[in-house]
Amino acid sequence: MKRVGILYHPKIAAAGAFAEELAGFLPSLNASSWLCSAWDEDNARAQVESTELIFSVGGDGTILRAAHAVIPWDIPIVGINLGRLGFMTELSAEEARDRLPAFLTGEGWIDERAMLQAELASKETFHALNDVVLGRGAIARLVHVETSIDGAPLTTYKADGVILATATGSTGYSLAVGGPILYPQAREIILNPIAPHRTFANALVLPPNATLMVRVQTDHQAMLSIDGQINVALESGDSVKVTLSPHVARFLRARPPTFFYSSLMERLVPR
Repeated sequence: MKRVGILYHPKIAAAGAFAEELAGFLPSLNASSWLCSAWDEDNARAQVESTELIFSVGGDGTILRAAHAVIPWDIPIVGINLGRLGFMTELSAEEARDRLPAFLTGEGWIDERAMLQAELASKETFHALNDVVLGRGAIARLVHVETSIDGAPLTTYKADGVILATATGSTGYSLAVGGPILYPQAREIILNPIAPHRTFANALVLPPNATLMVRVQTDHQAMLSIDGQINVALESGDSVKVTLSPHVARFLRARPPTFFYSSLMERLVPR
C-alpha cells in the first residue's frame, strides 16, 4: 500500500475540495493518505517521512511549499493546477482524476530539479527551488551588494538587489528582469541584478560548482527572500553564501520532457 500526502492551497476553496476528493478516492486504489494545508509546513513535515508520493493541489506557490516540506526526503511531487499560471504543475484537476491510478502503479518519469542553498552569516541555512533574492526592504532606495564568485571579487551592484536563480526559477522573477530561460534540468546558477544603476547590468550564468558570496551595505532595511516565501531582515554588513543545494526537487511527470518547450509560448505570451 502506498502512503500519499496531499498538500493544498488553503485560500483556494476548490483546492481544498479537490484535496478532500483525492483523499476519499485513494483507499479504493489501495493507498492511504494524509491531508494538510501547504502553508502549515510544520504539520506537513511531521507526516512526510515514509510518504511515497506528494500531490500538490493549487499553483506554483503550493509546489514551492511542498518542495520545502519534503527536504531532506526525495519524495516525488505531482502538481495539480488550480491556481493561475501553473508553470511547475503537471495536470489539471480533470487530468489528475484520470491519471491517478497510473501514478500509483509507477507510471511516469522523474524530473529532478536543482535547488539552491543559502547560508546567512554562517548561522541559518535555507533551500530554494526558484530563487534567492537579496534586496532592499520597504524603502525604495538602492542597496549596495558586494558580490564575489569562488573567492574572486566580481562587482558591487548598486541596485534594488540581486537574484540568484535556478533553472526552475529562470521563468519567474529573474525572467521578469530580463534574465535567460534555462532548460528545466540545468544545474547552472543565474546571477541577475534588479534595476542596477551605473553598474554591471547583465545576467550571468554560472557553473553548478560556483560559490557566490553576496554582502549587503545599506543605511536602511534590506531583506533576504527565499522563494518569495521566507523573508529575513538583513543588517548592513550581513553576508549570504549561495551554492547549489545537496537536495533536489523531484517531480513525477506524465507529459513528455519536450512539453516544457511547447508550453512556453502558451504560458508566457499573453493572448
